[in-house]
Amino acid sequence: MTNKVDSTQLAPSAIVVVNASTHNESEKSNHNFTFDIEENETLALKMQYVNNAINEIGFTSYQLKLFFLNGFGYAVDSLLLLLNALTQPQVALQYQPAISKAQTMSLGIGLLLGALFWGAGADVIGRKYAFNITLFWCSIFAIVAGASPNYAAVCIFIGLMAFGGGGNLILDTAIYLEFLPGKYQWSLTFMAAWWGVGHMVAGLVAWPFLANFSCAKNDICTNANNSGWRYTFYTLGSVVFILSLLRVFLIRLKESPKWLLSQNRDAEVVKIIQEIAQAAGKECSLTLEQLESIGPVVQVNTSKYNPMIVWYHIKGLFPNRKVGYSTFLNIASWTLIGLAYPLYNVFLPYYLQSRGDSLGDGSVYTTYRDYAIINVCSIFGPIIAGCLVEVRFLGRRYTMAIGALLTMTFLFAFTAVRTSAQNLAFNCAISVCLNVYYGTLYAYTPEVLPSAHRGTGNAITVACNRVMNIVAALIGTYADLSSSVPIYVCAAAFALLALLSFLFPFEPHGRTSG
Repeated sequence: MTNKVDSTQLAPSAIVVVNASTHNESEKSNHNFTFDIEENETLALKMQYVNNAINEIGFTSYQLKLFFLNGFGYAVDSLLLLLNALTQPQVALQYQPAISKAQTMSLGIGLLLGALFWGAGADVIGRKYAFNITLFWCSIFAIVAGASPNYAAVCIFIGLMAFGGGGNLILDTAIYLEFLPGKYQWSLTFMAAWWGVGHMVAGLVAWPFLANFSCAKNDICTNANNSGWRYTFYTLGSVVFILSLLRVFLIRLKESPKWLLSQNRDAEVVKIIQEIAQAAGKECSLTLEQLESIGPVVQVNTSKYNPMIVWYHIKGLFPNRKVGYSTFLNIASWTLIGLAYPLYNVFLPYYLQSRGDSLGDGSVYTTYRDYAIINVCSIFGPIIAGCLVEVRFLGRRYTMAIGALLTMTFLFAFTAVRTSAQNLAFNCAISVCLNVYYGTLYAYTPEVLPSAHRGTGNAITVACNRVMNIVAALIGTYADLSSSVPIYVCAAAFALLALLSFLFPFEPHGRTSG
C-alpha cells in the first residue's frame, strides 16, 4: 500500500472533511477550539488507511462477538424501557402517586442525562471504559429498584438505571461500526433486531409474574398481593448483570482504532488491527510507518478533562455546510420520533377506550399476552430493514422513508379499530413498520457522523429524543386523552420523518464509514 490516498474513495463524512477548504478563516483563528483544516485532512487520510486494513481483514470472529455482545446492549436498552412500561401500572396501584407518569418521567430524565454524559465522555476518555461500565450500572440499579420501599425510591432508582442505559445504546452502534468492514455495514441495521429481542424477553418474563402476582384495581395493594413487579425487576436485572459480565470477560473489548487515531495513538491502532488479523489467520498490510508518514493530527489546545472540550466535539459535527445540514436533519429526525412514538403509546389505548371499542376481556393475562406477541413481531422490522438497505436503489434513506410512510398509513387506519383481533393485528403491523424506520435510523446516524466526534453526535441526537419522551409523558398526564387529534398528529409526524429521510445528503450504501 502506498502512502498516497485517493480522496474520492473516502467515506461520505471524510469526503466532506477533505474538501473543507471553504471553511471560514475566522473560525480557524479560535485558539482553543479550532476545527483545523489540516487536522481534518490528516485524520481523513489516516482513517482511509485503517478502513482499507479493516476491509482487507474482512468480517472475523471478533466482529461476530461484537454483533452479539453489542446486540445484547441493544436488547438491554429496549428491555429496560419495556420493564418500566410493564411495571408502572402495578407500581401506581400500590403507591397511588399524585403524578401517575412520574416513573416514566424519571426514566426519560435518566436516559437524557446518560446519553449526554456517556456519549460526550466516549469522545474524551474513549469507548472501551464507558462501554463496560454502562451495562453493569444498569443491572445494579434495576435490581435495587425492585426492592424500593416507596414510590419516590422507585422513581430515583429507575432514573439511575436509565442513566446507564442512556449511554449504552449510543456506544453499541458506535463501537460496532468502528470495527466493521464497509461491505458488512448493513449488519448495523440488522443488529437492531436485538431491540425486538429485548422487548420479547421483557414481555415473556413479565407475563407470568404480573399475571399471577398482581393485585386488581379495586384491591388494597401491598407487597403480599402485588409482588409481581418486584419479581420482574429482580429477574431482568439479574439477566442484565450476567450480560455485563459476559461483555467484560468474554469479548475483552479493544479500544476503537478510529478514536485512537484522533488521539495520535497510531502505534496502538496498528497493534489492535494486527491482533484482530492474527487471531483470524489473516494478513494485514497496515504499518506504523504509513500512519506516521502522514503526520500527527492537530490536537485541541486544552486538557481533555476540561469541560469545554465538549464544545470542540460539538463544533466537529458542523465542519461545513453539508455535514452540518446532515447533522441537523439527524437531530430533527430523532426529536420527531421521540415525540411521535411515545404519544402513540400514551394516547391510543385511551382513544379506543373512549370510543367504546371491544378490545378483549381486559384481564392482566390478556394484556401481557398481547404485549409478548407484539414485541415478538418487532424483531422482524430490523431484519426487513437489513435486507432493504442493501438494495442499491433504496439504501438507508429510502428504507427509512418506506418504514415511516407505512407506519403513518397504519396509524391513520388504526382509528377504525373496533375489535380485539384488529387491535392486535394493527399493533403488530405498526411494530414491524416502525422498527424498519427506527432500526435504520439507529444505524444511519453513526454512519454519517464524523468518527472523532461520533460519541458526542450520538449523544446530542439521542438526548433530543429523550427530551421529547419526557414531553410526551407530560402531555399524557395533563392532556385530554379521549381526543382523536393526537393520533393524527403522530401519523403526520411520521409523514414528516419520511420527508426528512428523502432530504438526507449522504447515502452510506457501498461506502466505509470514516
